[in-house]
Amino acid sequence: MKSALKEKPRRIGKFRPFRRERKINRSAAGNGLLFALMAICGVFMAMPLVMIVNNALKPLDEIFQFPPRIFVRYPTLENFTDLFVLMSDSWVPFSRYILNTVIITGCGTVGHVIFASMAAYPLAKHEFKGKNVMFSLVILSMMFSWTVTQVPNYLIITALGINNTHLALILPACAFGMGLYLMKQFMEQIPNSIIESARLDGASEFRIFWQIIMPNVKPAWLTLAIFQFQQMWVNTGHLFLRSEELRPLQHALQFIAQGGVQRAGAAAAVAFIIAAIPITFFLICQSYILETMTTSGMKD
Repeated sequence: MKSALKEKPRRIGKFRPFRRERKINRSAAGNGLLFALMAICGVFMAMPLVMIVNNALKPLDEIFQFPPRIFVRYPTLENFTDLFVLMSDSWVPFSRYILNTVIITGCGTVGHVIFASMAAYPLAKHEFKGKNVMFSLVILSMMFSWTVTQVPNYLIITALGINNTHLALILPACAFGMGLYLMKQFMEQIPNSIIESARLDGASEFRIFWQIIMPNVKPAWLTLAIFQFQQMWVNTGHLFLRSEELRPLQHALQFIAQGGVQRAGAAAAVAFIIAAIPITFFLICQSYILETMTTSGMKD
């Protein structure tokens, strides 16, 4: 008995010792070169934003100075004051433009996230006939630019009788194919075992969607909300909106920016406002974008 215990176990197959992965060693010169290239790219990417902020604070003499200066020497808020005076003289109140923008941007963003998520859930977690065909049509719709579909969209909106209303901008935003594609790809990473466990506990499909699927894909729909917010924010609505009382803030700001030399200061303030809101919204949710890019670690 003791001799049997002392016997060495037989090796099955060929034994391969564990090898540690070799780390990539870079020299200090290589790291310095990479950081230098990244710094140069960062400067070029940040330069337009820096110039927008400085131009908004420049007086008129510095705006037309040649050669132009990047940084302002004597900062002032006169450009924003001139913009406020111009907007006050408009027969449509400035608050009306802001309200229209909030309605169009908010409803378009929220509607797109909800409809894209609800449409992506059955495509990702259910099996039915025509599933692949429907998803192929969604991908095919992403191949066409907005200019190609401009005339069909106008005919559909006119046939629905919602032309010259805010719905003419909100409804097409809810049916953008990119959001459905993004949400479907993320929902496919959720383990089916979690959904099956919820069904065994008696949870309905609606409850599974809102309490299990949506919280687990939060980085995806927040990223989608950021992209959709940027698109809706710059939408002037000139194709569908004819009444001045229904137009968003972008229309009024661009109209002021086209006023010529005497409105150069107000135009600089307009450029700052147009860029500041999406950038602020992006900075608030940037951590979720990074989480989306790295994707989820959930597996069956």
